[in-house]
Amino acid sequence: MTQTLAVVTGAAGDIGRAIAARLADSHDRIVLVDIDAAAVARAAADLGLLERFTPLVADVTDPVSVAEMAKAIAGLGVVHTLVNNAGAARAVSLHDTDAAIWRKDAALNLEAAFLTFRALENDLKQVGGSLVNIASVNGMAVFGHPAYSAAKAGLIHYTKLVAVEYGKFGIRANAVAPGTVRTQAWEARAAANPDVFEEAKRWYALQRIATAEDVANAVFFLASDQARAITGVCLPVDCGLTAGQTELARTFSQSEHY
Repeated sequence: MTQTLAVVTGAAGDIGRAIAARLADSHDRIVLVDIDAAAVARAAADLGLLERFTPLVADVTDPVSVAEMAKAIAGLGVVHTLVNNAGAARAVSLHDTDAAIWRKDAALNLEAAFLTFRALENDLKQVGGSLVNIASVNGMAVFGHPAYSAAKAGLIHYTKLVAVEYGKFGIRANAVAPGTVRTQAWEARAAANPDVFEEAKRWYALQRIATAEDVANAVFFLASDQARAITGVCLPVDCGLTAGQTELARTFSQSEHY
């Protein structure tokens, strides 16, 4: 019997690993794709048996590497779910962003999702599969990291393009937009500033920071049959950040309005 596959890019990181672990509840095998061979091998080993969690090294910004990735995956089963999770942010401000940074952020955070989908689209057409792109609240509003943010905004629109054009094949395409997520990168910031999470919480309606598992649960839902009527949406997993600023709400509630 042909195995059902979920492919997760950027799988060596905290969010990628959490997504891989969650999708294992609904797929026979998870293919963990990452450019870091040692890190993705560790991630797969930590998650479980090789027969269920398969590491695969690829540079998702390189069309040749993506084509080789697709060939390797073809021998494992049929892709039912593709999660484009690979991403990174570089310069914090537009002033600090040069042309090289702009191109690199666009390549990883936007173009890579196009390359991987096109490489695996035949499998997704065959089974009416699901595409989930990991975007960001930065693609919905201005929170710094301009090149990354512009690419994530493009990724949200690209998700809608796939939803509209490929819906006739039964393919659903959705995006998840995390806010601050408590990952190792943020833990490193907390080591330098122990109050960083408390400081960040005040901007979130739920007064807490999302976890990688929160993001993974959203991906699991969107990839599942429970979301069979949902396509073309961007689901924020941001503890209410994009709903409104609590600090601003307090300020305005203390003033008079006419």
